[in-house]
Amino acid sequence: MDIVFIRQLQIETVIGIYDWEQTIHQRIVIDLEMATDIRRAAASEDITDALNYHAIAVRLTEFVSGQKFLLIETIAEQCAELVMREFAVPWLRMTVIKPTAVSSASAVGVVIERGAKS
Repeated sequence: MDIVFIRQLQIETVIGIYDWEQTIHQRIVIDLEMATDIRRAAASEDITDALNYHAIAVRLTEFVSGQKFLLIETIAEQCAELVMREFAVPWLRMTVIKPTAVSSASAVGVVIERGAKS
């Protein structure tokens, strides 16, 4: 198993349980690791044989920025489902961070793992 990753994908969205949070945009940060087999892409040097991290980053940004969420858990779960379904990823580990959620912490968030490693 090989891993393609995206680090610190920053997306502005509406996120939070408080009424005032539902009226503003806040930044979330996503780290994503995805299982794949890079051998075919390495041999062909053809992007159609690769797990296209650019396309995944664009799709996640489009999805998250176009929604309203109460919890980062919801963002993590829905984004994981989207990546696995739309990009045929069999396993992923995703971290979703809300940097400004707790003023005395540099960040808070969740880490989820979905699917099976092969």
